[in-house]
Amino acid sequence: MNCRAVFSRPSGTENHSLTCKYAHGKQSLPGRCVPKRSLGTRANTFNYTRQLTTDMEKIFAIGDIHGTYNKLAALMDKIDIDPESDTLVFVGDYIDRGPDSFEVVEYLIDLKKHCRNTVFLKGNHEDMLEKYIYGPDKYTYLVNGGRKTLESYMKQTSVSAPPIPGDHLDFFESLVLFYETDSYIFVHAGLRENIPLEMQEPDDLLWIRTEFIQSDYDFGKQVIFGHTPFLEPLVNLNKIGIDTGAVYGNELTCVKLPDVEFYSV
Repeated sequence: MNCRAVFSRPSGTENHSLTCKYAHGKQSLPGRCVPKRSLGTRANTFNYTRQLTTDMEKIFAIGDIHGTYNKLAALMDKIDIDPESDTLVFVGDYIDRGPDSFEVVEYLIDLKKHCRNTVFLKGNHEDMLEKYIYGPDKYTYLVNGGRKTLESYMKQTSVSAPPIPGDHLDFFESLVLFYETDSYIFVHAGLRENIPLEMQEPDDLLWIRTEFIQSDYDFGKQVIFGHTPFLEPLVNLNKIGIDTGAVYGNELTCVKLPDVEFYSV
């Protein structure tokens, strides 16, 4: 059965050149999701949730979408997911740069209703959106592709309605910084060496790049990450990078685990 929807670092900007080196009842989910940073007045707090169980039959992890709704829909049509036993993990950066951020978030919200075992990680672009909405830093978000997201939302809302619907704000608020199973650690950007998982700085989880990409450190489990775009998936013993630059005209990629089988559109 296919399971698909029926329907910050404020001091600088990102360098996203594609290269061969860097081109990049309540339902209990398997693994654990920690920590979660909430939006609004709770933006500086962390919620810790542990749900340590064995890995599900299969895990499908999807790379950075960045408002490329058509590629997301086509990729989900391509992978065969059992909504009762398989897990979907999205590694963040659902919005910005691409034209259809509203449609992407709407799709993901609906997808969660059909695939209960779905995990949404927070990306640095969602973090910048949070700071744009609730904090003093407007500029960083706008120069990192945020204008495309704002345009996407303005096309979908009336003058009298809030620019970002409440259920979309709830979605952004629900995002977690990492997800861990018995065999894997899923995170948006990566990890810093010699620091326990729960002691990692959120800024590193969302923004780290070169130090992590070039590291051969054993993090205890293979790390599945996005953030740094690659021309094709990066597969190392300690990490798998699945951001393949969908918004830059390259492919959107999913990896099926533990098979390490890739799907791209």
